Amino acid sequence: MFPRLLGAAFAQLPPRVRSLHLAEGKRRYRGAATITRGKGLLSRLCGWATGLPPALTDAPLTVDIDAQPAGETWTRQFGRYPMTSRLWEQAGLLNERLGLVTFGFAVAVEDGALTWRVRRVRALGLPLPAAWFSGVWARESESGGRYRFEVAAALPLAGELVHYAGWLDVD
Repeated sequence: MFPRLLGAAFAQLPPRVRSLHLAEGKRRYRGAATITRGKGLLSRLCGWATGLPPALTDAPLTVDIDAQPAGETWTRQFGRYPMTSRLWEQAGLLNERLGLVTFGFAVAVEDGALTWRVRRVRALGLPLPAAWFSGVWARESESGGRYRFEVAAALPLAGELVHYAGWLDVD
């Protein structure tokens, strides 16, 4: 799916990022992540609606990815807190359903990293203005021989929902 979305730019990604996105079938990766969460009521409500994990420091992380022709299911286990999402390609966007919300991301290679930026959002099937979600993004890279990731989500009025970063061992 990622090679199709990125085209020739896929070859510009670091080896571990390419490897993670080329593997097919079921696979498991292990690593660690640190998570911060917004503290306001609206932030907590949005976090609940998307199944976000709580704040954790250097939590053990397991990521199970089941890549099939129709899409991928990612199950992240932050300590004892699971977070599952479904990814698929549609109309040139990477779609991710997370809880009650479906995001449409434009993916690109920037400065040797894979970036995800919101272009479309639906909550309970209803479209929402993508401009509200300019603070939602992800970045995948490689450093020190490890696959690295960083994900942030902030909304107007709600502020920071979540920010998490960490690493996975990817061959």
